[in-house]
Amino acid sequence: MESVIRDVVIIGAGPAGIQAAIHAVRKKADVLMLGRIERSSLYSAHVENYACVKGVQTGQDLLEAGLAQATAFGAEVMDDDVLKIRQLDQCFQLDLESGESVCAHSLVFATGTARKKLKVPGEKKFFGRGVSYCVDCDANFYRNAVVAVVGNASAAIDGALTLTGYASTVYLVSQELNASREMIAKLTSSTVQLLSGTWPKEIDGENGVQSLLLTNGETIATDGVFIELGSKGAMELALEIGVQLDLDTMTHIQVDRMCKTNVDGVYAAGDITGHPYQMAKAVGEGCVAGMEAANFARQQRKENQ
Repeated sequence: MESVIRDVVIIGAGPAGIQAAIHAVRKKADVLMLGRIERSSLYSAHVENYACVKGVQTGQDLLEAGLAQATAFGAEVMDDDVLKIRQLDQCFQLDLESGESVCAHSLVFATGTARKKLKVPGEKKFFGRGVSYCVDCDANFYRNAVVAVVGNASAAIDGALTLTGYASTVYLVSQELNASREMIAKLTSSTVQLLSGTWPKEIDGENGVQSLLLTNGETIATDGVFIELGSKGAMELALEIGVQLDLDTMTHIQVDRMCKTNVDGVYAAGDITGHPYQMAKAVGEGCVAGMEAANFARQQRKENQ
């Protein structure tokens, strides 16, 4: 089957992907965005720290509004997964789950990151109702509350320390701390209550999280559980075409200030490029990546004429 050639293909339909689509199509590029807004980590979140948006907004509402904008401007959206990417002489070929194949002059990776899960009862049930994977995103919702952070590494310690500025009581549940001496020293001198040598067994509650059952048999009352096990980016597709990872984390794509990777014509935006995992960063990078990808595609068209 002959591939359809597009100017810009965006992989991911979260805030970064949607903003990239809007800016690319506004520069008269032929844009295809692949993904489902339901897969974005923003979809089940609540946002109150985004400039020019009043009050608390649901992630679902924001994403649906953004998707409507992108399609109204002319971007095409497909609910399809990419199975493989090949770099050809004049384009990038994407094989899709549906069996279709599409070629692009430029690519934007905006797939976000896949949060590592505890895989315990109650985790999925209470996601967005007391279970969170982002301290920076949700700490403000737990002022004067009791919270538990789960994790063994520096991300969990940093999250617990951050929460001491909001919550009345902060527990850190850890099997065995694996962090620098400096981080452990900060933890020791803080008000965080360390529960070591144990791990969550079940998250319980009614309309929201109320308790956390541990493997040592202890149950702690808590209003929220923050799961900070680190994050793994969807790197496989990018690695197929030689995209370089951030050498410090090896879990994010390395980009410059123009959101360009080491591969000509390939850009990345949002959570996949690293911290902070915030909508404002994702939208800003999406804007840059979308415009740069459209510019690159325009240049490629001229050279191929």
